[in-house]
Amino acid sequence: MILSSPEASEALGRALASVARPGDVIALSGPLGAGKTSIARGLLTALGLEGEAPSPSFAIVQPYDPPEVAFPVLHVDLYRIEDPDEADELGLDDARADSLLIVEWPERLDAGAWSDALWLTLSVAADGTRVLTAEVPAAWKERWPPPT
Repeated sequence: MILSSPEASEALGRALASVARPGDVIALSGPLGAGKTSIARGLLTALGLEGEAPSPSFAIVQPYDPPEVAFPVLHVDLYRIEDPDEADELGLDDARADSLLIVEWPERLDAGAWSDALWLTLSVAADGTRVLTAEVPAAWKERWPPPT
């Protein structure tokens, strides 16, 4: 999938909001500036968030709860995690029971942590467009690609 602009990345996030649900994990992988946060912002906006969603780079986990959004969401940025054991303190496994997890830099943890995640990998093409590749687990087969 080609995302020609930040607006296209946000539109993909809005489309994902129509099919995402608590218990899901959406893993967003790619280099700095590839559009991971744009997808997350589009998704959060479509779930009802008013205003700008900050990047959770420094907080690591930015929670959103109703009535701010339709259902609980954790926007997670693992960029600053240096050892996978550090993530245990975040309580992400427990949160998955009733929250949608949007995880940037998911590769900072062991691959097994996200075996059922919709894994979206972004790369930047020479012309500046973003190329998105999706790894779609069984739980997402009926929902990917989302309706636009």
